[in-house]
Amino acid sequence: MKYLRRYLVERDIPGIGDMSLTELCGAARAANQALESLDEAIQWQHSYIAGDKAFCIYLAENEDIIIRHSEISGIPLSRIVEIPQIIDPLTANN
Repeated sequence: MKYLRRYLVERDIPGIGDMSLTELCGAARAANQALESLDEAIQWQHSYIAGDKAFCIYLAENEDIIIRHSEISGIPLSRIVEIPQIIDPLTANN
């Protein structure tokens, strides 16, 4: 089993915050088709849409796989940031 790291992928997509559910479904389909075509360790977990940006959470072996996914899907990529740790309200209980 390959070790997967968590990444935040920032995408600048003018007007995405105003897209209809139908338009967003099309983008999700393109992302899923690109994932299926890759023979690599990558998973798209979910995305947050805010204004003219999408913030997507991926599990992947490395950044290069995410870049290839973006190229295949045609969905622009602005920045990739590895997420080494996650905290939440329960973290305070440690």
